[in-house]
Amino acid sequence: MKPRTAIAISGGIDSLVAASLLQERGHRLMGIHFFTGYQDLSMEQVQGAARQLNIPLEIVDVGDLFHRRVVDYFVTTYQKGLTPNPCLVCNPDVKFGAVMTIARQMGADWMATGHYARIRRYPDGTCRLFKGRDSRKDQSYFLAFLSQVQLSRALFPLGSMTKTAVRRLGAERGLSPIEGRESQDVCFIKGSCRKFLVERGGIEPRPGPISDVHGRIIGTHSGLHQFTVGQRKGINCPASEPYYVIDTVPGENRLVVGFRTEMGVSRCRLSSIRWIGRPPSGRIRLRARIRYRHQAVPATFEPDDRGGGTLLFDAPEPAVTPGQGAVFYRESEVLGGGWIERYR
Repeated sequence: MKPRTAIAISGGIDSLVAASLLQERGHRLMGIHFFTGYQDLSMEQVQGAARQLNIPLEIVDVGDLFHRRVVDYFVTTYQKGLTPNPCLVCNPDVKFGAVMTIARQMGADWMATGHYARIRRYPDGTCRLFKGRDSRKDQSYFLAFLSQVQLSRALFPLGSMTKTAVRRLGAERGLSPIEGRESQDVCFIKGSCRKFLVERGGIEPRPGPISDVHGRIIGTHSGLHQFTVGQRKGINCPASEPYYVIDTVPGENRLVVGFRTEMGVSRCRLSSIRWIGRPPSGRIRLRARIRYRHQAVPATFEPDDRGGGTLLFDAPEPAVTPGQGAVFYRESEVLGGGWIERYR
């Protein structure tokens, strides 16, 4: 019997083309759209996308879970003076967690999405995750915390395609996205992040001191939630060269800034490490990517016995941001990753 596959329908061209490719390969498709409470699209629009493919559509309400697991995490992380990465939480907990479970309960053998990443399956039943072919669209970073079970049931039909090829194929097949803009990293924020944190997150802006790396007070900020490590804009302290955010100190409500030459760090502490395959027994050489748009750099990871470890960069690395995910690569393969903790 042909496999039954749930395809996550967002309304964009990626999910439409992914679905069309699966139809071509003989999959029995059902569309699944998970409602988070933060979308601009109406249910009628999403149903219109499914009609283009002539497939049934299920609407799944995960609004409460999404708010608890993703939005609350986002706000509380900023309250701690850290910089969150909601996609790294949403993918394993919501999209390939709760939604995949619901799809399985509905009879789906697989769950497919329009992610630009690749999965390889091996005779022993294990799966390995690799970068997508299109380096500009590769989304393997955001999938690094998926488990073996989740990867074993996931399909990424666009992994070997470029975005240009996807758009061209969509046009050839008469597929029209109902979501015009590209997906954003923070899908639940439509305007200013600062405004969202104040109005929806309940964060109260508190002015505080700005100091340099030597502890000298050089200015005043209007709220720590407006700053993240590596940021240049908004500091408003005149100097001979631009200042960058080096650190935030929530306990003192203090922003630490410095010049670009003062940004580099040689190591950082990671917690809650997740390995896609078997964990290493000791230190391991790899390449580390410390945020989505970061070019992975050579490093050594030293695990500890508490599920974390230390990441040592071959050369000092700027803008190592506490709260972000550090994802490990060996060439194009994703090994796993963990959360960056404070290192100063």
